[in-house]
Amino acid sequence: MIQAQHDQRGTRRFALRLPVTVRFADQNAGEVAAQTKDVSARGVFFYLDSNIEEGSRLEFTLTLPPEITLTESIRVRCKGRVVRVDPASPDGKVGIAAIIEQYEFLAEQ
Repeated sequence: MIQAQHDQRGTRRFALRLPVTVRFADQNAGEVAAQTKDVSARGVFFYLDSNIEEGSRLEFTLTLPPEITLTESIRVRCKGRVVRVDPASPDGKVGIAAIIEQYEFLAEQ
């Protein structure tokens, strides 16, 4: 069951735990696997094993499930930047809030 969360942000957020691959534009590192906590039309919140600085540019790809698209699963590549970094939790994961500045739908492979 998908639950929408409401707060002062003004856009509907969906509590979705989706796999996401993240690339950092400012670093030459490869892709990093992560998992979302929630997703909205303007941004995403996910957990990483390592820290990243606020303001960092990134690119991430996620797959929206049929419950959201009301059709088939759709892969979306997003470009954005980190707007908030939450301290590491007891399991060592760092919470990252990123704003989506640009996105494109990817063709099925």
